[in-house]
Order: sequence, then C-alpha cells, then structure tokens
Amino acid sequence: MSIVVKNISKTFGTQKALDRISFTLEKGEIVGFLGPNGAGKSTMMKILTTYHQADEGEAQVNSYDVSTHRKDVQRSIGYLPEHNPLYLEMYVKEYLAFNADVYKTDKNRIAEVIEQTGLSPEAHKKIGQLSKGYRQRVGLAAALLHDPEVLILDEPTTGLDPNQLIEIRKLIKEIGKEKTILLSTHIMKEVEAVCDRVLIINQGNLVADKKLAELREDDEQIIEVEFDYRVEEAFLQRLPHVKNVKNSGGFVYEITFSTATDMRPAVFDFAHDNKLKTLQLSRKNKNLESLFSELTARPTETL
Repeated sequence: MSIVVKNISKTFGTQKALDRISFTLEKGEIVGFLGPNGAGKSTMMKILTTYHQADEGEAQVNSYDVSTHRKDVQRSIGYLPEHNPLYLEMYVKEYLAFNADVYKTDKNRIAEVIEQTGLSPEAHKKIGQLSKGYRQRVGLAAALLHDPEVLILDEPTTGLDPNQLIEIRKLIKEIGKEKTILLSTHIMKEVEAVCDRVLIINQGNLVADKKLAELREDDEQIIEVEFDYRVEEAFLQRLPHVKNVKNSGGFVYEITFSTATDMRPAVFDFAHDNKLKTLQLSRKNKNLESLFSELTARPTETL
C-alpha cells in the first residue's frame, strides 16, 4: 500500500478536526478527497506530509511512519499545497534548480520535469511573468522533481480558466499512471473526470469510500416529475421501491428509488391511475454531487 491511515484523530482546542479516520491507497490510484470547508481534509493532508502530528492513530506513506520517519516520508512525497508557494522573482529553471539542491536530486531531472509538465515554452521566464496555469505547472514540476512515489495535491486547479483546467487534469491523469495521487478539491466534475475513487469526509468523519465506477452503477435513481397541481409527498411514497420524495419547487418532485429498473413507466402509470397530468418526466443519474450533498447535509454512516 502507498498510504495506510489507521484510526487517526486530531483535536485543535475544543474542536475535533479528525475522528478515528482510516483508509488505504494502493499504488497507481488517483483518489479524490472531498468534504465541506472545515471538514478536516487539509488537516489529514498535513498529517500525511508530516506538517502536523496526529493525537491518536498511525499513518504510513510508502511503509514509512509519518511520526517516526518524517524525512523518509518527505522524500517519498510530492506535495502541492493549495496556496502554491513560489519565488516569483526567480526564473523557472532557477527555481527548479533550487529545489533540486534541497532534495539533493540530480539536476538532469530538471529538463525531464519541464518536458513532462509542458513548461518548455515558458521555461526561460521568471515565475512572476507566468499565468496561473503555468505557475501550477511549476508547482507540479517541483513536486515531481525528486521522483516521489506519492503525490498529494491540495486544490491544484483553483483559479484556472477552462483551457488550463483541461490541461492540468490531463497532466494529473498522465502522472497517475505511475504514481499514487491523493487529490483534494471542491470541484465534483474534476473528481469524476480524473479520479478512480473518492473519499468523502464530513465533520472529521470518513462518510464514504467508493469507486467512481461503483457510483455510476449504483442501484439507485432519481425520477424528476412535474404534475399539474401540488400533491402530498406521502401520496407518492405509495410507489414501489421509493426511498425518498422531495418537492423541489412548485409542482415538481424528485423521487428517489432504490432499484436499477427504470421507474419512469411506473410513475407515469401511477399518475394516470390517480387522475394526475404529467407535464414532464425525466430520469437523473445519481452522481457524485448528489452523493456529496446527501452525506454532508447530516451525520451519516460510512458507505
């Protein structure tokens, strides 16, 4: 395993940031790490990168204990923090040479990571002259310079324009073919586009650990239906396999069914039999955004 986390807890004053968190990451996985602001994501990442010490539990990165082998952990991790700390007055190659000295890395790696991260057209410039997208590439290049086995990326695409987003996502997917990546972000589409698996944390607790493929194949669906007048939600609970009914405004209802069978014909027939006019009827896939909303709206058990 590239990362092993067992029963990690961390408290700041009276606030419990993490409460007995456990998960593992295998080599070659790209895992999205999601949660509302203040859920404990950054705290967990700082423990894995040795910036914080856990109060309880244990964690290993590439078989090194984060508490007792900090230098070994730091050498085996490439870390891109949310606020990418760069020396803007330095040239790209100069900055990477500085990092190579810090990690005691062969400077032949500089040309390799410049090529790998697509920095070649801008490599002759000062970092302060670069766009936000290229500055993120410089941060990624620095994180990759010592050829770490694990990359930890905290909000790597914040502030990028759509073209830059596509380029950085493509780069992360390419890097993920050889390395383990833990990716923190608030952008659900980014996780769905890049990641193999998702961890969702809420109020310091791990509330979901799911493969993206499992989520897409989940035996659950949401049918959105609009009638010609308002009905009681309890009335719609009479439908088979109903898990939840929600009025989303006016005469529109979202009905969640716990079955893979398309329930639109059943909803249409139910409406017809009960003298309701169906103005619109559509099926919505249960996606990552709906799962995130469901699990972070209230305390829940791990999925």
